[in-house]
Parts: sequence; C-alpha cells; structure tokens
Amino acid sequence: MAATTTKHSPEVGERAVRLVEGSPGNQDQHGSRWQAVMLMSAKIGRAPQTLHERAKRAEVDSGKRAGIPADMAKTKALEREGRELKKVNEFLRKASAYFAPLAVCRRTARGGGAELDRAFKR
Repeated sequence: MAATTTKHSPEVGERAVRLVEGSPGNQDQHGSRWQAVMLMSAKIGRAPQTLHERAKRAEVDSGKRAGIPADMAKTKALEREGRELKKVNEFLRKASAYFAPLAVCRRTARGGGAELDRAFKR
C-alpha cells in the first residue's frame, strides 16, 4: 500500500482544528476528542494523527495546554543556531591566526603570493 500525500492549504487545516476543538458540546456530540478527529480527518482527507497533532499544537499555542508555543520554540532554535555560528566563527578565526604565519613563510620563500594557491613542494 503506497502512501499518498495530499497538499491542503493551511486554512483547511486551521478550520479542521477549530472544528475539532469546537465547543464543549461538540465533544458530547462525538463522544470523545479522538472521534471528532477521526470524523474531521476523513472529511478533509488527512491522517488522523496529523490533525490530532495540529490540534494539540493549537492548544499549546493558545495556552490551554502545557508546552512551549511554536513562536517561542522558533526563537530558541534561532538562538541556538546563533550560538553555534559564533563558536564556528571563533574556531575559524583561531585557525586562520594559527596558519597565517605559515602562509607568510611560503610567500616569502617563493618570492610572491601567486604560488599560495598551489600545494607547497620541497
């Protein structure tokens, strides 16, 4: 059985999440949240797990459920990436300072800077 992927607009997913969350009477109508998820996922043609995860993420973002909201998670990821880039830049700065005297020696030994791009052979 091949997996099929259908692309829906984000509005379709948001509307389905709103219908799953619905009002408190909505869960009485369906019996449970999972039944509401199953019904809505069948109507829009998405996997129930996907719709359930989107509904949980919407609850976290609105503050109804404990967790890190999506915008805060994105901010943390960007801060983490910034720290990693600073470490890499510091390493590259130190490496270039370490190898700079060697490049100067090669340039003076050969009489110019044109040979710097080629491998140094003795």
